[in-house]
Amino acid sequence: MARPQDLPLVLELVRQHRVEAHTEEVLTGHPPVHAAGAGFRRLLEDLGHRVVLAVLPAAEGAQEDGEVGVGLAVLGLDPLSLVLGTPQVTVDTFVVHREHRRSGVGAALLGAAVAYAGENGAAYVVAAVAQEADRQRFFARMGFAPLTTRRIASVHTLGRSLSAWQRRRLGIIPLARRVPGVGRRRVPPLPSATAVR
Repeated sequence: MARPQDLPLVLELVRQHRVEAHTEEVLTGHPPVHAAGAGFRRLLEDLGHRVVLAVLPAAEGAQEDGEVGVGLAVLGLDPLSLVLGTPQVTVDTFVVHREHRRSGVGAALLGAAVAYAGENGAAYVVAAVAQEADRQRFFARMGFAPLTTRRIASVHTLGRSLSAWQRRRLGIIPLARRVPGVGRRRVPPLPSATAVR
């Protein structure tokens, strides 16, 4: 399990995940270190989640001693499944460092998900998987079947869409604005049927 001092390793893996999932434009922002640290501590203390970090010892001759983060999984318990009495474990974040793929890191992270499911009496593990071919193939090999598609929208975009939907639903049609300085053009009347020869 991750510890508060693992925050730099976690942030590095999350940044890599955003780039590979092409969500760096969607999930923007670099919170101050103290804010990220506080949020990370809250996540670690949350009884409904578990943060699993896969690490390896730093290579010999590296500038820093210690460990290198090679994988990350944020596990949770689906709230609705708890209400229904059939707990399911969710894998909300799943990252394997690009230089350590096909080396068993992903399987170790999923093994942690299985252990977490066993601790919580869950019969299923549900993973949010980015639309990346290698990642999709890995989860398929591990026995995951397609379940649903998750989509994302900014609050601003969703608010605009809801406003437009509400206007249409209530039959409110935006009024055309008159452009200042432009007079109304008179449309000649259509000829009557009797005038046509």
